[in-house]
Amino acid sequence: MSQEFREFVRKIGSGVHTHQDLTRSEMRRAMTLMLAQEATPAQIGAFLIAHRIKRPTGEELAGMLDAYAEWGPQLPAIETTQPVVVLTQPYDGRDRTLPLSPLTALVLASAGFPVLQHGGERMPTKEGIPLVAVWQALGIDWRPYSLSQVHQFLATVGLGFVYVPRHFPQAEALVPYRREIGKRPPLATLELLWVPYQGPYHLMAGFVHPPTEQIMREALTARGVTAFTTVKGLEGSCDLPQSRTGIIGLGAEGRCLLKPQEYGLGGADVSLTEGMTQMVAVLRGEPVPLRHALLWNAGFYLWRLGAVTSLKVGIQRTAVLLDSQTVHQRLEELAGMTEKLK
Repeated sequence: MSQEFREFVRKIGSGVHTHQDLTRSEMRRAMTLMLAQEATPAQIGAFLIAHRIKRPTGEELAGMLDAYAEWGPQLPAIETTQPVVVLTQPYDGRDRTLPLSPLTALVLASAGFPVLQHGGERMPTKEGIPLVAVWQALGIDWRPYSLSQVHQFLATVGLGFVYVPRHFPQAEALVPYRREIGKRPPLATLELLWVPYQGPYHLMAGFVHPPTEQIMREALTARGVTAFTTVKGLEGSCDLPQSRTGIIGLGAEGRCLLKPQEYGLGGADVSLTEGMTQMVAVLRGEPVPLRHALLWNAGFYLWRLGAVTSLKVGIQRTAVLLDSQTVHQRLEELAGMTEKLK
């Protein structure tokens, strides 16, 4: 038993009126003790559920990110004129709507913006489809590659994926605790903010509840991150919905509300089952229902990243990239490189 960790559990688990928030340095140490497995299983489980009940603070999330920065993998900076775009999704996946970010990533990479993603396998509590499985359906299996090879993909093709079970086993070792406690701990929010990259980047993070977005903003600000966008997206992801107004946080620039209907792209969000069968077709420029969702998402991100002067132009630019087969060619280039390095 770790006496030091026992004190952290006592502080956050003392009840509604007597609990104490941890300082940034305390949370960094607590996270370190969990990653190092110096805390016992009973202590880790108690801490995770107590922290969920208490709710994390922005300062605590900053401390958790500090620990991840110390313990987790970090890809070296690549030579690029654009910041690396980090598109995140909850690690427990999706079970209703199609994860659009792999398709968005291919469009952005085709437009000159390198994209990095990260995640693992099916995970509690949702046990939805993870990003790695969506990429696999596109013909790209990120699982076998070393971190240096991922860095090579990112530098050469503009796409990379940090596969947590292989590249960050200490974090992966905490997954069983999440399954056993049966509730999503604040680790799930941490994962939306973690960036395993050492160079300039722009983080795109999704959220569901407004209080969570505020905590995320506080954590990122505490760590000096200024280039970030928060999206009230599909199932907690950074995918913009078609079925409702998009609520977007633009970092220090405020926020904006985007209505897909005003651009002729509104409608029902593409279901997981339907979307999985249309991914390759949409990349070839075919007029499948998934096309509108991809135009809306990739068009927005091109605009947000400053590649175009307006959202309308971003949508038009995405259409050109799809119809010219440029995006599909990028997928084929990535597939050829992965096969070569396998």
